[in-house]
Amino acid sequence: MSFLIAAPDPLLAAAGDLMGIGSAIDSANETAAVPTTKLLAAAGDEVSAAIATLFNTYAEEYQQLSAQAGAFHDHFVRTLQAGMSSYASAETANAAQQLLNVLNAPSRALLGRPMIGNGFDGAPGTGQAGEAGGLLFGNGGNGASGAPGQAGGAGGDAGLIGSGGIGGTGGIGARGGNGGAGAGCWATVAPAAPADRRCRRQWRQRLLLRRRRSRRARRHRTRRRQRPQPDRYRHRRHRAARRQCVGNR
Repeated sequence: MSFLIAAPDPLLAAAGDLMGIGSAIDSANETAAVPTTKLLAAAGDEVSAAIATLFNTYAEEYQQLSAQAGAFHDHFVRTLQAGMSSYASAETANAAQQLLNVLNAPSRALLGRPMIGNGFDGAPGTGQAGEAGGLLFGNGGNGASGAPGQAGGAGGDAGLIGSGGIGGTGGIGARGGNGGAGAGCWATVAPAAPADRRCRRQWRQRLLLRRRRSRRARRHRTRRRQRPQPDRYRHRRHRAARRQCVGNR
């Protein structure tokens, strides 16, 4: 929008003129509706009645076309007004953003965050952290989503008044970014972003596998306990018996 110059006042004047033209046409059609659609026959013969019916039919068709043209005219006027409002709001937003950039330039250079306004969001797919919000007023920027295997970016911290940015969604196999913190009394902390669904699915599969392994280990220990234990001290008893036999001899 920086290379576009809009003049809302002439557009507003043109929309007003078009509305006046449409109102004049509608009033003229309403005035001519009854005399043209209710035309009486000039005489009592069949030819006069047929001519009157023909003119009435043409008049009714004209009223239908006029209604369609009026609806198109109203739609065109509304579109023109909406375009004028869009141009005016864009010009106002550009002027306000330029003023904020000038105001926040010193604080960005010194502290790396604006004085007033919301922080910038991180670029998607980079895992970039969101910019911190304005020191006095502003919300923290949202963290960017991460690439596969990359964690999501952390949300930017809020200022004195505002909310912390939401953490970015983590890539496949990575966690989500942490939410931005609130600095002031009226600031709120944003929640952390959830990890990727595939990561959750892998975590659940690992948990189920661990549970199955633990169950198998329990069963194996139970079976070993139930088995008859071998006599570990059998050789000692044999030695003692041999010594006793030798002593008796």
